[in-house]
Amino acid sequence: MFTWLKTHWHRTGLTAYVTHPDCLQHNMGVGHPECPERLIAIRDQLMASQIFDSLQEVEAPEVTEQQLARIHPPRYVEYIESSVPSVGTFRVDPDTAMSPGTLKAARRAAGAVIKAVELVCEDKVPNAFCAVRPPGHHAESAKSMGFCFFNNVAIGVAHALSNYKLARVAVVDFDVHHGNGTEEIFHDDPRVMMVSIFQHPFYPYCGDHPLGQNMHNVPLRAGSGGAEFREAVEQHWLPQLHAFQPEMIFVSAGFDAHREDDMGSLGLVEADYEWVTRHLVQIADLYCQGRIVSVLEGGYDLSALGRSVTAHIRVLSDG
Repeated sequence: MFTWLKTHWHRTGLTAYVTHPDCLQHNMGVGHPECPERLIAIRDQLMASQIFDSLQEVEAPEVTEQQLARIHPPRYVEYIESSVPSVGTFRVDPDTAMSPGTLKAARRAAGAVIKAVELVCEDKVPNAFCAVRPPGHHAESAKSMGFCFFNNVAIGVAHALSNYKLARVAVVDFDVHHGNGTEEIFHDDPRVMMVSIFQHPFYPYCGDHPLGQNMHNVPLRAGSGGAEFREAVEQHWLPQLHAFQPEMIFVSAGFDAHREDDMGSLGLVEADYEWVTRHLVQIADLYCQGRIVSVLEGGYDLSALGRSVTAHIRVLSDG
């Protein structure tokens, strides 16, 4: 639908790869799909593809109480802090559990996005990928669910809006599950626009009726593949992004819509993630001075996850 336009911004420097070993310490039990091996699989594939050396690896700090409080009420944060078990696991919902290392991992995951925002907004890197867990886009302002405790992307968006006085920020979510937490947090904030695709009907069984006019959700039926995904991007996402002219783009980068991922029933492949990332880079070059912060959400088949993230990062780092 849109032709490639000459970009207005030329990126220099290395893409930041923001992560921390503490993100490996969150463990919800043997056999749980949201496992520490996800981050290892990503790093291994980036190294095998000879991309890792072209990235600037950055250690994630812990998020501060003030940064958390922009999104999550203190009482909720206190509940999470008080629920950390000394041994074993504590379940916050049927699918989501805390282990002794969960809180530190969650603080690093949110802190990684804060750090990425600062690096990108201060022109220290052209863009950033946050290789973190636990994920965040299901976490509502006062509710943990769907493997998520703190909404990492939302915390980063709030930091960008507060500290760098941005007026328009876009969130792009291509996880197989709808980012209900991000929608709940920003549905009445005109400074934030969200575009998303997700399988529906499917967990968390919402999103087909957007909560606000700034939410542009495109449900896809089970069995949909690259053609349906690309149509949704071209017909729905791109017109909204061009109209909104964001000053920064955040990506809730879930890769569980891959056809090899048993967590969902969509049929995307690496080429689809590469294609959509190229479109997002074009939008960022036109309106955002190239500013993109991408944050890992889902993706549970380890091989498909590693290959898909590599395809995504290859485009970000190619410029």
